[in-house]
Amino acid sequence: MREPSGNLVSFPAESTKSVLDEILRHGARQMLTEAIEAEVASYIAERNEFLDGQGRRLIVRNGHLPERELQTPVGAVLVKQPRVRDRRPAGDREVFHSSILPPYLRRTRALEELLPWLYLKGISTGGFSDALQALLGADAPGLSASTITRLKGGWEQEYKDWQSRSLRSKHYVYIWADGVYFNIRLGDPGNARECILVVIGATAAGKKELLAVTDGYRESEQSWRELLLDLKNRGLRMAPELATGDGALGFWAALRKIFPTTRAQRCWVHKTANVLNKMPKSIQGKAKSMLHDIWMAAARSDAQKAFGLFLETFRAKYPAAVACLEKDREVLLAFYDFPAEHWLHVRTSNPIESTFATVRLRTANTKGRGSRLACLTMVFKLAVAAQKGWRVLNGAKLLADVVEGVVFEDGVRKQAA
Repeated sequence: MREPSGNLVSFPAESTKSVLDEILRHGARQMLTEAIEAEVASYIAERNEFLDGQGRRLIVRNGHLPERELQTPVGAVLVKQPRVRDRRPAGDREVFHSSILPPYLRRTRALEELLPWLYLKGISTGGFSDALQALLGADAPGLSASTITRLKGGWEQEYKDWQSRSLRSKHYVYIWADGVYFNIRLGDPGNARECILVVIGATAAGKKELLAVTDGYRESEQSWRELLLDLKNRGLRMAPELATGDGALGFWAALRKIFPTTRAQRCWVHKTANVLNKMPKSIQGKAKSMLHDIWMAAARSDAQKAFGLFLETFRAKYPAAVACLEKDREVLLAFYDFPAEHWLHVRTSNPIESTFATVRLRTANTKGRGSRLACLTMVFKLAVAAQKGWRVLNGAKLLADVVEGVVFEDGVRKQAA
């Protein structure tokens, strides 16, 4: 510490920063509380016409949810959200979800990730300032609506440039594909099946990269064909060795035409859900355990035995579930021909699922229509932010063997005779 000069006293930089952070955290908590309280009050006021026989409101405040900690750029902030009680009959009840603080949000990694997340969740441009001040402090600079508008314009140009980038130097050994739905309509309100098509690729070095984000129809071969042709025309000439995705995708028919040598691996998470949906809840626990025994088997022969046992056990009573599993038998077990270190990565489309878990919605669309470009841009920005946290594939060095065509049997490199 330097000696005081006159009436001025110098404090260590660390001490000053600590005091400033505490002030910002206090301001963030206060503003976040006020913003959520106002959101809840507005939600209830919009539903004040719902009354019981005595004229009492059926949708009311009901205390608070347990306090939880939100990690922000200024440190941990404790927040408490009001609880909303809907006393209408079970079939008419709604569940209140805060647009500012959803139940699954625990951390705001960075401003670049927070901004597109807020936009995609439907907060108006003018509402960004309040939401950001609640998280970053009342004196956070540059949070005006005009600033956000300029940022959004820059993001849209960034997305356009990314969409037209050259892929001539790229080679992706594995890819994952899926259609992702959001609570925003991209076009005609009647086009309920319209979604955003996402492809992620793993390079020969084992690094996962965002490869494609565009709009289309999840089960449409034409939409996926256009996407794959675009990638090929921009220089992606080497076919991936393996592609993982949901069996319902039109992606597979398109893949066979554009990259016919690429092998298919059906996602076990999707397949498990599809099979269990065709069975009563009382039996789902047992069935799920038996499915787990298939894809967790150490060798293909063991997986085949577990597969056969499942079919034999449930065929008589649940033929639809058995047929759903049986039709994809070979492509569900394709991973056994690749290094065991890679099985964790290629058995499911988890790289896409986990990236969009917090915003992916398969329920009803929001009331308003959104700009196609704006929505694509926000999804792109969310994925780019998430991409920074993607880890390298286990056993990345073995990818060179996969590219060279080395044969693997039950995940182990097969020795030459």
